Amino acid sequence: MTSPYVRRLRLAAELRKLREERDLTTDELAKLVFQSRPKISKLENAQIRPDVGEILNILEALEVTGAKYRRLLRLARDASRKGWWDRYGNAMGDRQRLYADLESGAKTIRSYNQTAIPAVLQTPELIAALVELDQAAGIVDYRPERMTEARMRRQQYLLSPDGPTYTAVLDECVIYRLGVPRAVMSAQLRHLIKVVSAEQRITIQVVPYNAHFVGGLSPQASFSLYTFTNRADPSVAVVDTITTDLVLTTRRDVKWYIKQYDLLRKVALSPADSLAFLARAAEQLDEGSEP
Repeated sequence: MTSPYVRRLRLAAELRKLREERDLTTDELAKLVFQSRPKISKLENAQIRPDVGEILNILEALEVTGAKYRRLLRLARDASRKGWWDRYGNAMGDRQRLYADLESGAKTIRSYNQTAIPAVLQTPELIAALVELDQAAGIVDYRPERMTEARMRRQQYLLSPDGPTYTAVLDECVIYRLGVPRAVMSAQLRHLIKVVSAEQRITIQVVPYNAHFVGGLSPQASFSLYTFTNRADPSVAVVDTITTDLVLTTRRDVKWYIKQYDLLRKVALSPADSLAFLARAAEQLDEGSEP
């Protein structure tokens, strides 16, 4: 399905542009359609799921007609749809819902993982170990069993015939610094090798600790890049921070992260060497030896 969130981004930009072309403030538009100014502001910033009836009122107030009216109405309907992740509510966590939404309509996904194994490739055992770390830090805002179920469903979609092309770049420190049992990490690495070996659409590259960056600085945070089949849908960069995810859609911002990603792939081990690296790391973890 098309990502409802991406369609909300498109709808938000269109509504804001139309209002500004009519030389109206958010307050003035809100009065015309009998809504609050915060409601209009949230619609124009893609912060809420639109109500199709309310969008119809806005389009009529802005005197939108003809083909543009029909196009925006279709966009509003797409943006208002619910996905399987919405049935989980807050149980799976707001951040995971965002990623599930973007993944649902993605053509390609590229991720740089600085502190963790990619969520869509985690084993249930690793997820359980990560939940324990979250609980120890006192930051659990989800139901562990539902979060795990949702994460495994995301993995099923990734591995399905309709799934996107996925490329993951892992920082080597993820393997050794993540505070989970060695046996759990070893099994996780072997799972990565198995999945990548079986799926041509999925690629993993490892950035070794001594990688030499030339032509740019190493990224300061983990991030993901999404492209979509419909050219009208904007490419999206999502930057992972401690407390939230920053969603970037401007060409300048996305282009900067694409440049960062290209640099990462240049300094990373080749896909074949990366799998060999993961296999050696798994053996070292099994033996209890240091890398």
